[in-house]
Amino acid sequence: MFDNYPDVVRPRQLQEMLQIGRTKSYQLIKNGTLPCRKIGGNYFIRKADIIQFLLEHR
Repeated sequence: MFDNYPDVVRPRQLQEMLQIGRTKSYQLIKNGTLPCRKIGGNYFIRKADIIQFLLEHR
């Protein structure tokens, strides 16, 4: 699943993967639904966490 994406993605790639908008992607990040790391002003999300999110929210 998501073989064309790296193991760690940025919010823009998250939007592509889930086919959601910018606002929704940042809601998922900021409310802790999708764990991430913020380094400087950049968010990084593990692909494994995105897959786990999808499996839990079918």
